[in-house]
Amino acid sequence: MTIHIHQFPCLSDNYGFLVHNSVTGETAAIDTPDAQEYLKQAEAKGWTITHIWNTHWHPDHAGGNNAIVEATGARVLAPAEVEKLSPIDRVVSHGDTVNLGEHTAQVIDVSGHTNGHIAYHIIEEGVAFVGDAVFALGCGRMFEGEPEQFWNSLERIKRISTATTLYCAHEYTQANAKFALHADPDNEALQEYAEEIDAKRARGEATVPTVLSRELATNPFLRADDPAMMARWGGSAPHETFAALREAKDNF
Repeated sequence: MTIHIHQFPCLSDNYGFLVHNSVTGETAAIDTPDAQEYLKQAEAKGWTITHIWNTHWHPDHAGGNNAIVEATGARVLAPAEVEKLSPIDRVVSHGDTVNLGEHTAQVIDVSGHTNGHIAYHIIEEGVAFVGDAVFALGCGRMFEGEPEQFWNSLERIKRISTATTLYCAHEYTQANAKFALHADPDNEALQEYAEEIDAKRARGEATVPTVLSRELATNPFLRADDPAMMARWGGSAPHETFAALREAKDNF
């Protein structure tokens, strides 16, 4: 393997990710919630951050850009909305590709949490960095987008390989599981998953990353097109069911 992914906790509940190409020596920081922790983790691995790939503009995802660029000279690749916080060397959007040596990541529009939110899907490695668009058993709050927009984004995620490992940006899974069980109480796969999550957290273990196939079976937001979910939560179209679920989670 030439691609190595290093995951580490930072801030109160974020995860940081460094993606390293061992052949070229390039290293991409996926978002920058905590510049000093990213620099510390890279130094401990013997890596130098050469690229920053932002998913969206929120400070716990792009707030460390300037400090990392100042320390390393890294190039910032990001959706245009990140210009609210830092200069961008290359603006990227849906359908673009970015490279780390010979490895290519497809840029996917996953807007809804913010209007410019993107994900990075390294198809050959079977991994996607999805920021706050989708979480283990959850999805981001709809701060800027509209329900149909957000649902369309989730559908784009649903269409990639079900074996894809999803690297989401926060340790929210245990709280998400409580709502998921409320939203979909008869789902046996979800019940088993929730028990595993509780056991992992009791041991102090991360619940991230997750695998898309498991999320498709258990994540209520990805299941808003399931007839049983639509019957339970209402809506004549999946985006309406998604909207009902998102509002319920916001007030749960």
